[in-house]
Amino acid sequence: MATLGEIMTKDVYSTTGDTPVVSAAETMVHRRHGSAVVMEGGWLAGIFTERDVLRAAASGKDLHATPVSEWMTRDPQTATADMDSEEAAQIMVANGFRHLPVMDGNTVLGIVSLRDVLGARIARSTR
Repeated sequence: MATLGEIMTKDVYSTTGDTPVVSAAETMVHRRHGSAVVMEGGWLAGIFTERDVLRAAASGKDLHATPVSEWMTRDPQTATADMDSEEAAQIMVANGFRHLPVMDGNTVLGIVSLRDVLGARIARSTR
């Protein structure tokens, strides 16, 4: 079994809650990230994902003026780098989300997606 530290993406896109949705979405597309961790004063305040972008777009609001904080998930569930990928998959499936920040105390180490977990499982089964 792979640990999250072995499969997580370390290049995490970090933003603040006052960033306009359009700006965050543009950066996510440019950097090919499915999510952004939202930091406030050095603390993880939330996570903003592709699904949040879609919900915001469907709202009809001006996304140039609407902040990420209106659409992010506050105080997201997190994991540690030593967590097994199977356990992370269970957490994501049970709670209906696809991105899980990986933390060491208050420090964001990376992010793991359901795609990362499935990729690790496929790699393991083809050995």
